[in-house]
Amino acid sequence: MLELEALSRHKDGLAVAIRKLRKHAGLTGERLGARCAMSQSKISKIETGRIVPSVLDVERILHALDAPATVTAEVTALARLANTEFQDTRSLLRKGLEKKQYELSSLETATTDFRFFLPAMMGSLISTPDYIRASLAHVRGSTEKAMAKKLERQSVLYDTSKKFSFVLTESAVRWPVCDPGTLAAQLDHLISLSRLPNFRLGVIPVLARQLRGPLNTFTVYDEWLVTAETFAGVVVMRDPHDVALHLGLFTRFEQAAIFGDTARKRITEWADDLR
Repeated sequence: MLELEALSRHKDGLAVAIRKLRKHAGLTGERLGARCAMSQSKISKIETGRIVPSVLDVERILHALDAPATVTAEVTALARLANTEFQDTRSLLRKGLEKKQYELSSLETATTDFRFFLPAMMGSLISTPDYIRASLAHVRGSTEKAMAKKLERQSVLYDTSKKFSFVLTESAVRWPVCDPGTLAAQLDHLISLSRLPNFRLGVIPVLARQLRGPLNTFTVYDEWLVTAETFAGVVVMRDPHDVALHLGLFTRFEQAAIFGDTARKRITEWADDLR
């Protein structure tokens, strides 16, 4: 009826699918909005692709349209795709790494509660200039603008209206991105940050028993967006189901971590070993 397979290959496939379903049901946008407690204006923006509806919004619309189970499953799958974005590494490098830093800065301005899971190395928000410089050594061309913006972003950590939770593996803390002296200074910096009133630092010892492997870095922004990093790029997820999944993962990793003075003592020992 809707040729959903073809629609799924079109960037506006979700909007087209919802519009066709509404017309097939013989409803106006106003009537559909009344059925699913949305304004006619929002329905119109969804159908024209001006806004991307959440998966929950789509589920409400499909329920209001009494869509068949097979159609519901396919359109919901389109909604999940529409709420997932992939930013590939090559494009990021081509545009300039500083462009990504401006995007991250905007996210950080709009977010109150941050959860960072770092299984491989320390992120730029908690890094010293020398550590950041070493982490960018593999990038061709100038990285000075990107580095300057990374350091500028760190001021958000001192905004006490925001809350930061970092969980790192022991491997991430001790990974030799740089020379031993630079890494020791980075660990000292991490200990200093851990004393901020709005900063919670957890470290998962290498011998801690885990329910599952730490596959990739991810960040949860409040409860509305998740970013996950791979070698190939960054996956941005807005689907509430994906956000809930990563909140659950973060909680499990938190439960395996050490915090407070116990974590600081362990990090200090590692820093002393480096010296």
